[in-house]
Amino acid sequence: MTRHFLTLLDLTPDEFRGLISRARELKQLQHQGTIIEPLKHKVLGMIFEKSSTRTRVSFEAGMTQLGGAAMFLSPNDTQLGRGEPIEDTARVLSRMVDCVMIRTFEHDKIERFAEYSRVPVINGLTDWVHPCQLLADMQTYFEHRGDIQGRTVTWVGDGNNMCHSYINAARQLDFHLNIACPEGYDPDAEILSAAGERCTLFRDPLEAVAGADLVVTDVWASMGQEEEQKQREKAFANYQVTTEFMARADERALFMHCLPAHRGEEVAADVIDAPDSVVWDEAENRLHAQKALLEFLLT
Repeated sequence: MTRHFLTLLDLTPDEFRGLISRARELKQLQHQGTIIEPLKHKVLGMIFEKSSTRTRVSFEAGMTQLGGAAMFLSPNDTQLGRGEPIEDTARVLSRMVDCVMIRTFEHDKIERFAEYSRVPVINGLTDWVHPCQLLADMQTYFEHRGDIQGRTVTWVGDGNNMCHSYINAARQLDFHLNIACPEGYDPDAEILSAAGERCTLFRDPLEAVAGADLVVTDVWASMGQEEEQKQREKAFANYQVTTEFMARADERALFMHCLPAHRGEEVAADVIDAPDSVVWDEAENRLHAQKALLEFLLT
């Protein structure tokens, strides 16, 4: 049966931990200059309806390093841009490549693609979840602080796709998630409810970060929400992660951001550039975590 990776819940907790472990191993091998090519002659098709620096470079570089190749496809490079049903594109592409990564808006689009695909489909981001980023985030936490089980993570900001993915990660890896967001920007009620007591919703961000082992945020207006920028600046004005926030967290707390960051909006410059900020390791680990994922799905 073809395995897809559309959300973190497509993995078992043991598989999730196994991917983190393998990603750390692949990172070490890469830094040592050791060449391993388990995906020799394999091809990854990458459909981008939403642009991204990190997603494209990490998947493309990852496939090359594992001996395979990646093919960039924008809507202008496929029949999708001319209105071909996504089911038909899935039928065609999956007869030609070994895996497909899709970065798009609507989550149901990637589910429909996966239903008609013969090969594994990877969610490179949808408006619903961003599971690849969480693989990298969790790898980064494990590298710096060990297992995250039993720890407290605080999400500050919009209850968006990243927040949804942190909720799913809390379920899979057994940590507690405090979510600080203004009224009207809560995460989806069904996703939140499924996590049970592992997640707590706060309106006061300073209360939410108290004693946290990891503090995470994201931009206030994501791609496609630009017209809401002014409205969101007002709603999130008290949710900027500052040094005061980090001082309330545990003294060994880390700071993460999936990037790109807007210094002076969702995060103060002296927080993202501080020694306890691991955003650059987090960005690099997109490469290693996705290599582990590709190897898991294709071998």
